[in-house]
Amino acid sequence: MEKNVKSRIKSILLSNIVPIVFFLLTLGAVLVAKIPPLFLLSEIVRRLSRNTFLVLALIIPVVAGLGLNFAIVLGAMAAQAALFFVVDWNITGLKGILLAMVIASALSVFLGWLVGKTLNRAKGREMITSMILGFFANGVYQLIFLFFIGSLIPFSKKEILLDQGVGLRNTVDLYGIVDGALNNILVFNIKFINIYVVPMLIIVGLCLFITFILKTKLGQDFKAVGQDMHIARTAGIDVDKTRIIAVIYSTVLAAIGQIIYLQDIGTINTYNSHEQIGLFSIAALLVGGASVRKASIWNAIIGVILFHALFVVAPSAGNKLFGQPQIGEFFREFIAYAVIAFALAMHGWRARKAKH
Repeated sequence: MEKNVKSRIKSILLSNIVPIVFFLLTLGAVLVAKIPPLFLLSEIVRRLSRNTFLVLALIIPVVAGLGLNFAIVLGAMAAQAALFFVVDWNITGLKGILLAMVIASALSVFLGWLVGKTLNRAKGREMITSMILGFFANGVYQLIFLFFIGSLIPFSKKEILLDQGVGLRNTVDLYGIVDGALNNILVFNIKFINIYVVPMLIIVGLCLFITFILKTKLGQDFKAVGQDMHIARTAGIDVDKTRIIAVIYSTVLAAIGQIIYLQDIGTINTYNSHEQIGLFSIAALLVGGASVRKASIWNAIIGVILFHALFVVAPSAGNKLFGQPQIGEFFREFIAYAVIAFALAMHGWRARKAKH
């Protein structure tokens, strides 16, 4: 009996080693940085409303056996493209946000379909393929917005174009257009902590949607394909089609998530805003206890809290320990890559162990 209890505790600790280590790391950084608890709580609440939607966009591909979808950056690019046009057309407030979401979703369906088709030709190597697709798409994105905008694609707002009238500036300001359009609809203030109700409600809506979709016939197909493609195919499930649908869902949700993120930030870093989205969203999901083959809504929420708490305190902790806040910045990058590397190593180890 005692042996069983010990083995169960060991199993729980091993399966939750990443969130446990990350919690201890974050707690240590908080104690070193001596950041006021109210400020820390305020920052975490804001980042929950800003980043959680993007992390939740990763869940369906994991359930469907596609692993960690680095190609959500394509959804982020679609969102930015939609916002550039909304800024150029000067469509402000909620109208602008909704139009951007419609345009970005339409683009993301097409991009998700292309990614899904590509990943179906790279079964077993989906994660590295989705990462390379992200790099390739970034090259196409830069070509369009550096050389085609203002030449082949007309833009009327000259202030967001480069001096020669071709290509977008490095930064596009959303102030006065869609900056805070969702945040400012309804705000609760509790002891200097701003709670943006509408983004939070959208996140709750997405959690309910994911829970619902996974209980439907399509959701059962996702799970069956994720567990064993051969058995799923034998059961009459169109495996390739199911995988494509999972990627389309993820890409569309990532596009909407990026719009929520950018309206909170208030500016678009034209050529860089999308680049770290995949990396940090995947790192946050893994920090919450997810793996390459298993992810839940709670993994996403816990991951965002822990990962972004460390993001807030790392520069102050670096400054206190080494006199250089920049060390905290480097540490955040290192942690993000380390968590992903650890998850992939664990996946490889488990796969090898299962074969033997």
